[in-house]
Amino acid sequence: MADEPVDPSDIGERDAPPIAEKPYKIVFEANKCIAAGKCAEVSENWTMNLTSGIAQPESYFIDEDDLDANVEAAEVCPAKKDRGVIHVVDRRTDEEIAPDPEGDGTLSVDW
Repeated sequence: MADEPVDPSDIGERDAPPIAEKPYKIVFEANKCIAAGKCAEVSENWTMNLTSGIAQPESYFIDEDDLDANVEAAEVCPAKKDRGVIHVVDRRTDEEIAPDPEGDGTLSVDW
């Protein structure tokens, strides 16, 4: 069982706020961040750590008010050949809202 890959939709759920309050979450592949800073340009939820060169979200769980800015951050991320490393997931369905390169809602996390 230890060799089983982690299901990205399970990330962070143990300590998560109730889905009704924060129906969306960010899954961030920090190890693949290329420090382009595009996310921080378009979303107040994202900042760049100047020491590490890695982006960081203020919150991994978001509501409708923060959805559009985080979707834009996911879509402008150029990492992974423009497939991005920021994933916005609907916690109610476990579908990827952005970047959704396959167009079918499957999580495009590479691990």
